[in-house]
Amino acid sequence: MTDIPDDLRYSPDHLWVRPGTAGVVRVGVTDFAQDSLGDVVAVTLPRPGLTVRAGEACGDIESTKSVNDLIAPAAGKVLARNDELAGRPELVNADPYGDGWLFELSAEPADLLDAANYRRLVGA
Repeated sequence: MTDIPDDLRYSPDHLWVRPGTAGVVRVGVTDFAQDSLGDVVAVTLPRPGLTVRAGEACGDIESTKSVNDLIAPAAGKVLARNDELAGRPELVNADPYGDGWLFELSAEPADLLDAANYRRLVGA
């Protein structure tokens, strides 16, 4: 069964957003997405300092099945990225809501789904 934590917000592109303090959010791939992708073998993340726009590609994630764009779930400046994924991309599969996070943004508010609406989107 797909894990969809209630305290996160979700994009229709299957990324989660965890609100932090002072307008900083952490972004990652949902459990549903990592399961659909299969074994993740590479992740290309946006560099710190880059300004991303909501709904636009800002990196990619490669699995044994496909290569997919990472679509920014919110607009903002990239503050940090999870460089550990360069050597251990399988963390996205093993711990999508923890050690497998992707990047952090100083983000503007975004119109994202709550857990109940994301569950409906993915049929969970």
